[in-house]
Amino acid sequence: MKRVVRSGSAELCVDDSATPGPAIVCLHAGVCDRRMWAPQEQALRATHRVLAYDRRGFGETRSVPEPHSRVADLIAVLDATGVERAVLMGCSQGGRLAIDAALAHPERVSALVLVACSVSGAPDDASGPFDPPIAALVEQFEAAEARGDNDALNELEAQAWLDGPAEPAGRVPGALRELFLDMNGIALAAADPGEVRDAASAWDRLEEIHAPVLIVWGTLDFPHFGPRMRTLSKRIAGAQSFVMDGVAHLPGLEQPAVFNAAVARFLAGVR
Repeated sequence: MKRVVRSGSAELCVDDSATPGPAIVCLHAGVCDRRMWAPQEQALRATHRVLAYDRRGFGETRSVPEPHSRVADLIAVLDATGVERAVLMGCSQGGRLAIDAALAHPERVSALVLVACSVSGAPDDASGPFDPPIAALVEQFEAAEARGDNDALNELEAQAWLDGPAEPAGRVPGALRELFLDMNGIALAAADPGEVRDAASAWDRLEEIHAPVLIVWGTLDFPHFGPRMRTLSKRIAGAQSFVMDGVAHLPGLEQPAVFNAAVARFLAGVR
């Protein structure tokens, strides 16, 4: 069921399985929209009520530029759908939002699934130095961004985030690639949604997270993600880790069966 939730001036587009069971809210990456979670929605709806929504600037959500809080938008979705507590499953920027929400509203979060996530206030480990092939790719999409060539940038970001930055362009072909290009193309063309007003840093507060946590990442992702995810698993008490071989930044989209099985095992222990 598709529904619209109002938060500020934004009309957030939300998919709601409306199925019985505890709630899980899926938070998309910064190069995708809620459609990246379709394989998880199908797999988890047998045991959970699954929600996924497009943030401002993505997918079918509509907004005008204004100061806003991504955490407040998430809470608006929970309130509008009558969800008191939920598992938050976030990939990349969606994982950053999940962590921020768990720190700001721990009473609303029953568990976290963090997939190759960024963390507000984390050390700047994403700017290299990289091996020559990755550095060359980064230079190409920075140049495309500087000249405003969104088509070229979209293809380069597909190589970086879907294929993996050290992998050949087109490693992941077909329908998945077309979906990525469509999702990211919408985001690249979207207007700036306005100033984001959320906490500046979660990095120094990771030890305050006491909910159950599963941390997932792929071996073909940018090289800084492995060390960062291992640091999270050490600093968050009781966190579990799951490394997926042969996938890049979007493991739940690229190998949904393996990813879904790991998430299902984790959720079975969440109360």
